Amino acid sequence: MNSFTYTKEFTVDAALKAADDEKAMFLAGGTNIIDLWKYNLTHPEKLIDINDIAALNTIEVLENNGVRLGALVKNAATAYDPLIEKWYPLLSKAILAGASAQIRNMATDGGNLLQRTRCYYFYDPDVPCNKRIPGSGCPAIEGCNRIHAVLGASEQCIAVFPSDMCVALAALEAVVNVTGPDGKRSIAFADFHRLPGDTPHLDNNLQQGEIITSIDLPPNHYSKHYAYLKLRDRHSYAFALVSVAAAFEMHGNTISKARIALGGVAHKPWRVAEAEDLLKGKKAASENFALAADRILAGAAGRGDNDFKIPLAKRAIIRACEMALNPETQIPGAGPSI
Repeated sequence: MNSFTYTKEFTVDAALKAADDEKAMFLAGGTNIIDLWKYNLTHPEKLIDINDIAALNTIEVLENNGVRLGALVKNAATAYDPLIEKWYPLLSKAILAGASAQIRNMATDGGNLLQRTRCYYFYDPDVPCNKRIPGSGCPAIEGCNRIHAVLGASEQCIAVFPSDMCVALAALEAVVNVTGPDGKRSIAFADFHRLPGDTPHLDNNLQQGEIITSIDLPPNHYSKHYAYLKLRDRHSYAFALVSVAAAFEMHGNTISKARIALGGVAHKPWRVAEAEDLLKGKKAASENFALAADRILAGAAGRGDNDFKIPLAKRAIIRACEMALNPETQIPGAGPSI
């Protein structure tokens, strides 16, 4: 590990003032940055501890009856918060499907949005990786790519984004609030993370020196018909091969509104509005879910080892949509292994 300075700040303004160069990094839960540091993948020269900024550690109801999650609220606290369990059970279920209890007790909501890919090649500093060193190459394309992307990839990178929480946030159409040297701004969740394109080293659209302050959940709660399905190699502490967050507003057996987001298949949580619109006014039936799945997966392409993800994703979408019709049948925090 490299030499660094450490400061603890107690307000957002003080933290922003301290982050005055590109080598400065904010420290919250540290569940990903410490790993990256140990693997010699990041080298902060100035570490700014923001854990004691009390204003970022609250969950509050907004005037529009949505909910604001402070960026420093722990994942576990969010999952078990009575408001979230009642109004946004999809988010609670997705969080509980991720990581381990110990990590959820440390990881923060804002930090969850910023975690890096778990691509084998990214974590090996002895091999090329366009995420680490732009222009060096992507050995995953012709190499071991079982866990890699089948949607939204490029010839520069086929890594996937690992978060479970973010898949639910994408389906719930959350908004990310940030503050930086140029002031405050809000980013629609669909616009926060990036596809790799020619700049795979850029995971999101945060600007230099900006800090996530909160995440807003709109008042469309989808609290009656929802499911989070996570397919992985083992049930405990494994990242998704494919995951699906599904949420419906229903009128009888007819879908009046649908939201479907996929994880484990792309560089960001994957949503296709056209597929959701296709379900509007349709009967909640497997054949219609299959049509939506085909639309979501249009253009999907494997690289050999990960070809299985495409049919697996279709089955997962259909199954998650079926599960959403009767959420009580789901095991808390569950997602079957395969």
